Amino acid sequence: MNSPTPDVAAPSAPSLAPVPRALPNRLAAFLVFYSSGAVLVLETAALRLVGPYVGVTLQVTSSVIGIALAAIAYGAWAGGWLADRRNPRTLLAPALVLSGIATAITLPAVRYAGEVLRGGAASAVLLLVAVAVFAPAMLLSAVSPLVIKLQLADLRRTGQVVGRLSGIGTLGAVTATLVTGFVLVAALPSTVILFGLAASLGITGIALGVYLHRQDRAVLPGPARVKAALAVLGLAGAGLTMVAPNPCDVETAYHCARVQADPGRSSGRTLLLNSAQHSYVDLADPTHLEYAYTRWIGAVADVLAPSGQRLDALHLGGGGFTVPRYLTATRPGTDNLVFEIDGGLVELGEQRLGVRQGPDLRAVVGDARMLVADEATDSRDFVVGDAFGHLVVPWHLATREMAAEIRRVTRPGGVYVQNVIDYPPLRFIRSEVATVAAEFAHVALIAPPEALAGERGANFLIVASDTPLPLAAVRARLDGANEPASLLSGGDLTDFVGDALVLTDDYAPVDQLLATA
Repeated sequence: MNSPTPDVAAPSAPSLAPVPRALPNRLAAFLVFYSSGAVLVLETAALRLVGPYVGVTLQVTSSVIGIALAAIAYGAWAGGWLADRRNPRTLLAPALVLSGIATAITLPAVRYAGEVLRGGAASAVLLLVAVAVFAPAMLLSAVSPLVIKLQLADLRRTGQVVGRLSGIGTLGAVTATLVTGFVLVAALPSTVILFGLAASLGITGIALGVYLHRQDRAVLPGPARVKAALAVLGLAGAGLTMVAPNPCDVETAYHCARVQADPGRSSGRTLLLNSAQHSYVDLADPTHLEYAYTRWIGAVADVLAPSGQRLDALHLGGGGFTVPRYLTATRPGTDNLVFEIDGGLVELGEQRLGVRQGPDLRAVVGDARMLVADEATDSRDFVVGDAFGHLVVPWHLATREMAAEIRRVTRPGGVYVQNVIDYPPLRFIRSEVATVAAEFAHVALIAPPEALAGERGANFLIVASDTPLPLAAVRARLDGANEPASLLSGGDLTDFVGDALVLTDDYAPVDQLLATA
């Protein structure tokens, strides 16, 4: 006989939360492609946003890439964490709408913060880049793990689903990078790119919210409330942009450009690129050379060819076209060929800086390294290197291979002058002089005495030729200018250069040589 047992309820199986329905495959693919691409649009536009305040150097570019990758990592992590705790269908639309709002307020936020953080300090660069990129990129990067979570209904297809969506996200990033770099940046100002992206994200988020609400009949964020929030914050962002300080008169494909009138000289104009002074032009007197380095170039030209004697001149970099206008004014009939990578600067020069193209001045838009290779051998008397990216000579224009091309183009007895900016401890100018000297037999250097002593940064002018330079005549012109300028040559220049690195296409660490710490 069995003994009686207490009445115990049988254990019940744990209740499982309903698995959210997967999205249609095409919609899932679109969301991943679109959100990944939007991150790269932000990353590319960020370089233009921060450039006027911290420059466009290797360090700035590295900061943009690093901050964007950090935002992608944290966004993907946060998105995955939320996907395991909430229904991803309730989070996708808010993520897109919030990223749109964050994108809309990026421009005024950067402009206000940029005025405070202006300069090249590493902390300022990182902080300003974070303001420009981090919040919207992090929100957008949360979209992919939310979508992937929804699509993992069948664990047997996990690898296929994750691999396909990851590949689609990468394709979106690649497509956005190419379209932004080749089309959007060349055609549209940063304001239009960012507000267009913000509006697109907001509209996509609202449309997705409405679609999912109808599909689920669940308690999703109300479209009306989302619209209202987007409208209010979008208008606030637009309003802040209208009153935010704008450092640009014109946004070109490469620069934030501004022309500033000289209060002390009614016909004087200063060209600022990314808020740094690049050129000074006197609209009424093209022979007026405001900056010391332009006067040094003028002195070399005057010694090379007396006033009135025409020259065949090649200019690597146009800027404000100060030197071409000087040569035309002092030597009628001079053929000035200017290679300028930024077509927007050529247009700005024609509109605001008195540039007139014709038989004596031709501007060709393109990269000087590519264009000089097409020039005939021994075709130029005078070559002027004055190309800069922010305050740095582009590395591919500073190598021995580039110097060899310039030597090939320069006629026997012709002269090459190159403007270089450097700061203590003067590693870059030493390397650049060594690089030019590796191709030209005769080299000299003009600079302020205190700069050569390592007391401050300054412009330096390298002067080079295959034949002996008329140094006595150049020194006499410098001495007559009533301003301190040293001319190094021979043993003095050799001692100054020391064992400096000769830059080559294979190894030209220009940004690192310019670092002051």
